[in-house]
Amino acid sequence: MKAVILAGGKGRRLEPYTTIIPKPLMPIGDKPILEIILRQLREHGIRDVTIAVGHLAELIMAFFGDGSRFGLSITYSREEKPLGTAGCLGLIKDDLTEPFLMMNGDVLTTLPFSGLMDFHRRNGAVATVALNKRDYFVDFGIVDTDGDENIVGYTEKPGFEHFVSMGVYAFDPKVLEYITPHDYIDFPDLIKVLLAADETVKAYKYDGYWLDIGRVDDYKKANNEITALYGALGVGGE
Repeated sequence: MKAVILAGGKGRRLEPYTTIIPKPLMPIGDKPILEIILRQLREHGIRDVTIAVGHLAELIMAFFGDGSRFGLSITYSREEKPLGTAGCLGLIKDDLTEPFLMMNGDVLTTLPFSGLMDFHRRNGAVATVALNKRDYFVDFGIVDTDGDENIVGYTEKPGFEHFVSMGVYAFDPKVLEYITPHDYIDFPDLIKVLLAADETVKAYKYDGYWLDIGRVDDYKKANNEITALYGALGVGGE
């Protein structure tokens, strides 16, 4: 199996750390987050990885090299201009001839990547999006009114439940027909294009651990929890 990892963003929400260190190299415990991801992918049978790089690309490429010390074969795709979260696929179309995994390079999760790929293949989908349930609570009473300014409803501090994208996807090569090389496109827009074309897009719901390391608080949380997570992640703490 092949995986594509997005590691080209500037990580602005983690500045000033990411001014001189690319976010995928930020340490979680004693390993960079991207190394943890690569070790997980290897445990799930993935040996061929393309890393899409941009910001501070040289540091990422120097650290991971050809991937041999991780038991992987790593190649790199470098964007000369921002192409969005899905646009990088247009640059490596010729290398993606079988179903492949794609994910953000800053996701800490116990998601079974091989299970996601198996689900994707069984369902004959063009795209499968990994989802995680999130509960949101409003700290105020919500008031509903009609056109005559009459109050018609009142809910005290309601809660809402939503499924959110985990930033992990499984794709069939057919998805590349909807991506033009060098054109900008983000994942939400790509999914909308696929749905408009009546393609099959499936949801893989996962209720286990997932943390998108986007903010300083998330980064601190990841470091506080990593020791307990090492076994579940299957990467070891050495």
